[in-house]
Amino acid sequence: MAGLVITGSTYAGESAGQYIGTALLSAASLDSVTVLENIKFKRVLNKVAGAGLVTAADCDFTNAGTLTLTESVLSPTALKINIDLCSDTMSQDWLAAKMRAGRNNQTIPQDFEQFVIGYLGETIADHVETNFWNGAASGGGFQGLATDTTGVLAQNGDVIDIVPTTVTITNVLTELNKVKNAIPDAVYGSADLNIYISTKIMRLYIEKMANLGYLNQYHVGAAPLNFEGINLVHAPGLADNRMVAARESNVFFGTDLFSDMTQLTILPMNQIDGSSNVRFVAKFSAGGQVADGSQVVYYGTSA
Repeated sequence: MAGLVITGSTYAGESAGQYIGTALLSAASLDSVTVLENIKFKRVLNKVAGAGLVTAADCDFTNAGTLTLTESVLSPTALKINIDLCSDTMSQDWLAAKMRAGRNNQTIPQDFEQFVIGYLGETIADHVETNFWNGAASGGGFQGLATDTTGVLAQNGDVIDIVPTTVTITNVLTELNKVKNAIPDAVYGSADLNIYISTKIMRLYIEKMANLGYLNQYHVGAAPLNFEGINLVHAPGLADNRMVAARESNVFFGTDLFSDMTQLTILPMNQIDGSSNVRFVAKFSAGGQVADGSQVVYYGTSA
């Protein structure tokens, strides 16, 4: 069955030539994590911890201390988009005015084809961003880092958990302070330390800064996403009342090839099987993991 359904048509023989897609999330937070490519199946993330390594000096070589190696595994999930768009369906509507004459020459109008390519690319970005933080390993998704009870962080016994509450304009600074105070001393002050926040918390934080009159600008201008010296990273895929504090170098997004998420193959089928379909195909992989859970603060619900 073709993947194009036209509803509410008022076709009168001419199209404005503009297409508006449903608003989608960008994969903005992936710019603030560590991206690992060329993972065909699994990648082991090693954590090394030393103990008793420094001792008093003397003339002899004396073996002392231990190095403990532990690991977590990043396993990207293979995903795809397969969709058929039928040119016969388009010929019944306003797209017909832009199609070539002749039953043997029907193809999708070029401007609509370019719109579909862009829209499917945004769909992939939306899917990856949402699942990276709040996904489930079923139904075409992959396991998210901050999915309540089942997520990577919720299942990691080393992660520092903070019981969440409903964040409001009144308590947004208090809740951010809870996350800041829970960050381990060894991590606090690191140049790549971030607090990843949901869209809701970002909105409330900016509003709170305006109410407090940031730089005497109040509701004019933009307050920086920074909380007491710690970068706040907007993670659109996080659920409303969720935050994660971690070093960028400790949060990993894994894939086979990052550019797979922006590449689509277009297959006109009229010269292959005689049908009127044009196929759009995308294949990519995605997954998330942290290397050292003991250095991550999770403001969310754990198992």
